[in-house]
Amino acid sequence: MMEKDNSSSEQEFIYGIHPVLEYIKSGKAVERLFIQDGLNSPAAKELKVVLKQFDIGYQQVPGAKLNRITRKNHQGVICYLSLIEYQDLQQVISESFSKSVDPIIVILDRITDVRNFGSICRTAECMGASAVLIPERGGALLNAEAMKASAGALSRLPVCREFNLKNAIRFLKESGLVIISCSEKGTQNIYDHKLNGPVAVIMGSEGEGVSSEYMKLSDHTLKIPMTGTISSLNVSVATGMILYELTRQRNQH
Repeated sequence: MMEKDNSSSEQEFIYGIHPVLEYIKSGKAVERLFIQDGLNSPAAKELKVVLKQFDIGYQQVPGAKLNRITRKNHQGVICYLSLIEYQDLQQVISESFSKSVDPIIVILDRITDVRNFGSICRTAECMGASAVLIPERGGALLNAEAMKASAGALSRLPVCREFNLKNAIRFLKESGLVIISCSEKGTQNIYDHKLNGPVAVIMGSEGEGVSSEYMKLSDHTLKIPMTGTISSLNVSVATGMILYELTRQRNQH
């Protein structure tokens, strides 16, 4: 039971409790999983147990949302298939240090536009980032449009996905990475700050910027100096600017 969702740029999905259950048990990657509110049949309960075993999150949604995706008998469950294999964050960091490479991690806080997401991944790969880190919920759907916008980068650049970004940031700090939030609220501009060594850069959502809870975990909050009258940049453009400055400083050393 597989279809393509035209509203999500031909993202493939499967539906029905048993097909989704078998797909999960096969160990294949899940992009996003929707379960209808109030679904408590024995088969649905079994699915939730298996999801917990495989540490896969899901969203409970109204039946109307599922009906908008497909009019077929979805049985209250729709699973979007992942177009990539997500990588383990700890392994990415470990491999970077084992190769004597200072890791660069780009953390995306609720970036919801798939084109921005794809473009950021393209720039990150070009600038030698070790990985892009995204939340399991609240981010852009990694679909065909995102793949296209990345110009192939998503097939090369490790993408890590964590249920709890706060814990992931703490892990990066404990691993020796300097955590930098990029925000117009920053007190120091990116050109006046040393960006050498292991670093993670947090880029915030298109509308709200970096979450305050992540700013509190950051070692520094930096801004991109601007002279025009518009107060903010597109997040993809801003990411490119800070990654370029980071790469420029590293090349000098």
